[in-house]
Order: sequence, then C-alpha cells, then structure tokens
Amino acid sequence: MSTNAQSAQVRGPLGKHDIAALIARDIPRGAFVNLGIGQPTLVADHLPADSGVVLHTENGMLNMGPAAHGDEIDPDLTNAGKIPVTELPGAAYFHHADSFAMMRGGHLDVCVLGAFQVSAAGDLANWHTGEPDAIPAVGGAMDLAIGAKKVFVMMTLFTKTGAPKLVPRCTCPLTGLGCVDRVYTDLAVFDITREGVAVRETFGVTLDELAGRLDLPLVPAGH
Repeated sequence: MSTNAQSAQVRGPLGKHDIAALIARDIPRGAFVNLGIGQPTLVADHLPADSGVVLHTENGMLNMGPAAHGDEIDPDLTNAGKIPVTELPGAAYFHHADSFAMMRGGHLDVCVLGAFQVSAAGDLANWHTGEPDAIPAVGGAMDLAIGAKKVFVMMTLFTKTGAPKLVPRCTCPLTGLGCVDRVYTDLAVFDITREGVAVRETFGVTLDELAGRLDLPLVPAGH
C-alpha cells in the first residue's frame, strides 16, 4: 500500500465531496468527461479552473461548468439530472441524438457513474436493484459504459444494511460487462485489473480489515 494510502487512514470514511475531489484529482488534464446522474455530478465542483477538462452532458451540452447557485441559475441550463449548471467559455449545445453519438463513438475519455454493484471483473450494475418495487432508471449509462475510454465508479462501499457493493458477481441487472476501470468509495479506491481487485488507497481502514469485509481477494496496487 502506498504512503498516501497509509496517511489517508486517519481521515476515516470519506464524505461524498471528498470522494468527488479524489476523482477530480485523477482526471487527466484536457480530458473530455461525462459525469453521471447523482453524486458523480459533484466532481464538476472540484475540478481546478485550469484543468482544461471539458464536461459533456447527454442532454446536449459541451463545456458545462459547475452547479449553478442563486443568480447563476438559468432554467434552460441543466445537466442530465435536471440540476442547474453553469456554462464555460466556448460551451456548445446540440441535439440529444448528436450527444449520444459522441458517447457511443468513443469520443469521451472518462465517464463517472454511480453503481448499485460492481463485480471483480468490472461488470457494472447501476440501473435497477432488481427489487419488485424499484423504479428502473437506465438513462444513458449503457451508452457511457461501453463508449467511454475509461469508466470510473463513485459509490459507497457498503449498502445501508452493510452488504458489500463490490462483489464477486453482480446480482442486480447489469448495465455493462467488464467496463469498469476504477472504483472510488468512502473507504478505499480500487483498480479493476486482470490480476484482481487492486487497492490504491484506504480511508479509515486497513487492507486486512477490507479483506475481512469483502467476499473477494484484494491485492495492493502495482501487484
């Protein structure tokens, strides 16, 4: 485990803005990025002003800025989750179909999605829990999962009942197969690799403690 991982343990479980800041840190400069509905949209608020990152939203906007507040709010400027957003210089607007063509055509460097489950093989389940009374919400996640060059997931590591969301095999309906590259959670950051699930950083827990709570083998990053 890295020095950063060891020092991060004193911070305890991360909040959603802490996780968003970690993701923003790891997005390459100048990347074209889509932020999924829900907590992933918080990443926009943590990108440095000089990052050169261009945010895409599937409802038809490129070079989207952070969330809008107060007098900044324009009811015609929203992201895919209907959250008011700002526009950055050079922002462009286009048809919904053109937006999905960008997603499907491999033009996005990174997408950040939420998830109900991620498997050790990088399978993603984020549109339905499978429960009879659950409301499905697939949106553009399937297109993003297969179209983006890198897929980052932002989620809590465990459900409210304590069940792991990083699992050997997904039991929820799948969004995409083998598409997830990295998982950011409140307790650790994981890489999905051919050798297994690699732990990059931990927050408030040790590698051994994580291994005891997850039903899958873990390896240190760089193993």
